[in-house]
Amino acid sequence: MESKIFFSESQRFRQWWIWLLIAGIGISIGISIYQQIKVSMSIETLAPLIVLSLVIILLLSLRLDTLIKEDGIYVRFFPFRLKYKHYDWDNIKQLYIRKYSPIAEYGGWGIRYGLFGKGMAYNVSGNMGLQIVFTNDKKLLIGTKKPEELKYTLNKLEQLKE
Repeated sequence: MESKIFFSESQRFRQWWIWLLIAGIGISIGISIYQQIKVSMSIETLAPLIVLSLVIILLLSLRLDTLIKEDGIYVRFFPFRLKYKHYDWDNIKQLYIRKYSPIAEYGGWGIRYGLFGKGMAYNVSGNMGLQIVFTNDKKLLIGTKKPEELKYTLNKLEQLKE
C-alpha cells in the first residue's frame, strides 16, 4: 500500500547563466558547422552539435524530487537516480531547515560532497535546505525552494528535530 504524501517538491536547473553559456557555445558551434558544411559534410563536422544536443537534453531532464511521507523522506536526482532513496524517520537523529552556501560548503550545485564533515548534498538552486543528520552521524542536505512549507509539514508530522 502506498503511503500518503504530505510534501512534494520538484526542482530543475533554471539559472539564466547556464542557458546563456550553452546558447553562446551553441551559436559558435553552429557558425563553425555552417562554415564546414560549405566545404564538406562529415560526421566530424556534426560531432560537436551532437554532443551539445546531448548536454542540453541532460540539463533539461535534470530534476531534484523530494517527498515527505508517513514513513520518511524520499529523494531522487533524476536521471542519475531513477528510483527514490528512502530515509526512514528512525535513522534520523537531527532534522532541520537551514540556510547554507552552495559554493563555499559544497562547491556548487548538483550531487555534491561537502568538505570538512558537511556530508553530501542534493541541490539545484538557492541557499535553503533540509539538513539531515543520521544516527550514524553521516549528513545529507536536500535543497528546497519551499522552506516554510517543508518546516510546517515536518512540524505537523512531529519530525522536526533541531
